[in-house]
Amino acid sequence: MTQEKIERILQEIGIEYRYHHFETEEAVNPPFICWLIPGSNNFSADGKVYFKSNKVNIELYTDQKDFDLEEQVEEILDKYGLFWQKDEQYIKSENMYEVLYEVEGK
Repeated sequence: MTQEKIERILQEIGIEYRYHHFETEEAVNPPFICWLIPGSNNFSADGKVYFKSNKVNIELYTDQKDFDLEEQVEEILDKYGLFWQKDEQYIKSENMYEVLYEVEGK
């Protein structure tokens, strides 16, 4: 999945986002999204890559549980035909929820 496609999807969600993290001077209040490409899951044979597929993590941060915003994110991921897995944790030191969407695509 290309940077352009990922950012087109994130723009549709309508909240601030950055690749990997926000710099200190550009920090924003939640909700916000950080996204990154932690690896790939390419298809190959005979030592050649035939199909490239990036793993993409979309991390949604909120200061309180926001079911409506999560539903909005999921509807947009579905709209683009992306298969996603969801995981959640509470980050006590930051007093924030992190909802992680793991998606894959070309």
